[in-house]
Amino acid sequence: MTSTATVTPIAHRAAPTAPGALPLLGHWPRFGRRPYRFLSTLSAVGPVVRVRIPGYDTYVVTDPELVREAFVALSDQGLMIERAEALLGEGVTVLQGQRHRRERRMIAPAFAKARIARYAAVMTRLGAERAASWRNGDFLAVNEQMHDLALRTVAGSLFTGELGSETAEHIHRLLPPVMTLLSRRVTRPAWIDRLPLPGNRRFDRLVVEMKAATGTIIAAYRAELAADPDLDHGDLLDTLLKARDESGGALTDSQVHDELINFLVGGTEAIGATLAWVFHELGQNPEVEAALHAEVDAVLRADGGTDVRAAEFGDLAELEVTKRIVLETLRKYSPWLTVRHVPTRYTLGDVEIPGGSMLFVCPVAVHRDPAVYPDPQRFDPDRWLPERMADLSKGAHIPFGMGARQCPGNVFALTEIALQVATICARWRLRPVPGIPVRETVIGALVHPEKLLMRAEAR
Repeated sequence: MTSTATVTPIAHRAAPTAPGALPLLGHWPRFGRRPYRFLSTLSAVGPVVRVRIPGYDTYVVTDPELVREAFVALSDQGLMIERAEALLGEGVTVLQGQRHRRERRMIAPAFAKARIARYAAVMTRLGAERAASWRNGDFLAVNEQMHDLALRTVAGSLFTGELGSETAEHIHRLLPPVMTLLSRRVTRPAWIDRLPLPGNRRFDRLVVEMKAATGTIIAAYRAELAADPDLDHGDLLDTLLKARDESGGALTDSQVHDELINFLVGGTEAIGATLAWVFHELGQNPEVEAALHAEVDAVLRADGGTDVRAAEFGDLAELEVTKRIVLETLRKYSPWLTVRHVPTRYTLGDVEIPGGSMLFVCPVAVHRDPAVYPDPQRFDPDRWLPERMADLSKGAHIPFGMGARQCPGNVFALTEIALQVATICARWRLRPVPGIPVRETVIGALVHPEKLLMRAEAR
């Protein structure tokens, strides 16, 4: 006698739709006004939630395990990131498919450990110069100070020498206004970009001027390398010019320019915001600040004396408290949006997602979900002790993304933030100014402090 087993097919379901949609406008009013606060409410609706945004078929992933699955399985970013091509060109941030994989492999040597150690000298020098520029009792706009420090650091790592300094200063003048204009462009209908508006014309002029600035130094480096192929400037531009793919192909001048701009944007906005939030949290959490000061005093003060030096690359192994503070800051103030394009019908968990959809992940919502991080608003660097991290899902901490789209400069960023925080904190306490609230604001894909005024107190 034989028996047959009945196999029940797995039932896939449609994602629940977020509540509160309006006729025609859908969820756009809530999303457009306070995007990450709206997205932070969706974990209560389900692990995958449909959001109605006019013009897009959009789904939001809230569960860390499904976030990890989506990031590993999907790499293309779709229409929203393509709107940034006007500035970012065909850099690795924007490229899709095989071209993205090719250029990502080509730029990887720029972020090898030996190169990071060389960039660390720039990070250390500029962090020390910033600390030396303050005076006891100064009132500092810390968000502006840290944005400026981050921009100077990434520019100093990109370009060296006298011409490099001139280019860095030029870029330093151009990047803030062009980024302000870009953040407006990517969140409005595309047809507005084609109108002869003053803001559009100014944006176009700034992009042309930026390309001319990088074009001058690219041509100079190429001429120097043609004269001496063994020359090594020790900077990111040098590495990009020497990069080769599997068949020996090099990056064109246009591709090198686009990668430089991608590094400048990523290395300025994210690092500058994170540095500012570190000092805000230290000002709010004196016990954490005391632990950090004890560590930097032990590492950076000679024999416990009064002389203090700047933090260097070789100190990172001893700066464990500093690194945990950086990780906790990245948890609490990470990007508010990462996008994936779903090219064909895709099943995530038990939810069927139609082809052509956009998949949203809100890292800051995942990082502030009490089901993932107990008491998520509490600033607790000890979350990152090894024993407490053991059961944390790999999709639960994603400030740099994951999978093929993970930020290639993540080690650069972690190194810079740790070295500059340690260097500054060895000399200064930054005190909150009573009566001036610090509010979160969205600029681009990041959560920034709107204004962060603090008073410098010499240690």
